[in-house]
Amino acid sequence: MQGFFSKAFILIVLITINIFDNMAEHNKTGVTGEVLAANYFTLNGYAILHQNWRHSHWEVDIIAHKNNVLHFIEVKTRKSKKFGLPEESVSKKKIQNLINASEEYLYQNQQWNRIQFDILAITISKADPIEYFLIEDVYL
Repeated sequence: MQGFFSKAFILIVLITINIFDNMAEHNKTGVTGEVLAANYFTLNGYAILHQNWRHSHWEVDIIAHKNNVLHFIEVKTRKSKKFGLPEESVSKKKIQNLINASEEYLYQNQQWNRIQFDILAITISKADPIEYFLIEDVYL
């Protein structure tokens, strides 16, 4: 699924609500990616429960559910492939942190029996449509 919102639209929305004020460029890319990711999952039938859910020093970018499966989702966004694909920057440590955060979330929300860890890689380049690559059911 490519480009359901134009890049210009996303930037206008973010600038309008002053998210970009005094923000480093890599943080702007991350915020843009999280907006795109939430829309991607919503349009693909997921119900978003939380964005940027935190416990202690752990964070989960998106917690969503679909078909009675709870998804813990890491979102990685890049503006080019010059330094590799976004999904290549997800380390074992990051996945372990995602698992640790999920354990706390499940302790607090015990109704979930089925869970899954996913990575959504988003590439935003000036010349090409936005690319989405969903890696489902990631494990160590």
